[in-house]
Amino acid sequence: MLGYYTSLIALCWAALLVLCILVWENSWIPGEDKRRFYLTYAIIALSAFAECLGLHLSGNTAVPKWVLSAVKCIDYILTPLAGGALVTQIKLHDRWRKALMGVLVGNAVFQLLCLFTGWMVVIDNGHRYTHGPLYPIYIVVYFVVIVLTGAEFLAYGSGYMRRNRVSLYSVLLLVVVSILIQEVLGGEFRTAYVGLTMGATLMFIHYSEFYQMSADAHIRKQRKELMKDALSGAYSRYAYNKDLERYSAMTWVPDNYAAFTIDINGLKATNDTIGHDAGDELIIGAAQCIEKAFGGSGRCYRTGGDEFVVLAQMGKDEASAVLARLEHETKVWSGKEVKQLSLSAGCALSSDYPDLELAALIKKADQAMYAAKAEYYRKGGHDRRSR
Repeated sequence: MLGYYTSLIALCWAALLVLCILVWENSWIPGEDKRRFYLTYAIIALSAFAECLGLHLSGNTAVPKWVLSAVKCIDYILTPLAGGALVTQIKLHDRWRKALMGVLVGNAVFQLLCLFTGWMVVIDNGHRYTHGPLYPIYIVVYFVVIVLTGAEFLAYGSGYMRRNRVSLYSVLLLVVVSILIQEVLGGEFRTAYVGLTMGATLMFIHYSEFYQMSADAHIRKQRKELMKDALSGAYSRYAYNKDLERYSAMTWVPDNYAAFTIDINGLKATNDTIGHDAGDELIIGAAQCIEKAFGGSGRCYRTGGDEFVVLAQMGKDEASAVLARLEHETKVWSGKEVKQLSLSAGCALSSDYPDLELAALIKKADQAMYAAKAEYYRKGGHDRRSR
């Protein structure tokens, strides 16, 4: 049995070494997390070595009794520590973590006292060890470590969606079952370190999976933030460029497609005379008026400081109605710092320019918008440089 058990321990060491290599090879794992993994694997490997060495030395009369006592003391210190080692991969610092660390430190002090008293290990004249009179205390400590480790896993798992907690709790269950099999059945059923090594492996897989999920979620959040203009709430210049790239692969524009370019009149003058807060109010107000006028049809982009582009699937009649609603919305709009809002808008329809690509269609709309802006300044007698 000892030879078979030793071979299992050797395989556990090999698996832990492979895990260390996997952690070392992954450049995306933060250095702090890498150290946490290495510590976990080192504790499991050392505690497995101490237990295996104790079994080898038991009954060996060539080795002094104190050596066997010291090895078993180390075994009884490290084995509960190995059971709680997986918690080092959890970044929580709550009351359960503190309680677990307190129990493990208390057990280490107790085991060192037992080394000189024989309370935990009794060694006969044949140099074979048996459990001492206070060994039940060690069993209680082991049980408490399992409970506190479970509590830490439950607290950690509460941060995941319900369907993602099953794998985490299954890892804990695997480890607990492997420990219970060894402690309850004893003898040749030495499954604790096999289970701990498997648990460490599965925790690494769990970490990798959910680290990737978190990274993907962060990327999606960043992409979403990039797609929206923070001030106006319209789609951003980034989103506009992305959509233009998508349409650039097409040599034609869909039927009944409309491009609108919209510009705020007098934004620079407002910024210079009233302040940029007032100018921001105009930008927000323009986006609100555009949204109300289009009623969810198409996509509105803020492409510059005071410039908006709307791309929508609509014909000539609907486009005319939208421009009329936009004019109405700007007339009734009123802000806190600025009471009036004026927009110049231009529109180009694919039905009028069937041979143009989207970028060229937008340019046509831009030309119409600048013509409207020139008319606005001509009628109002405004200085175009203060636009």
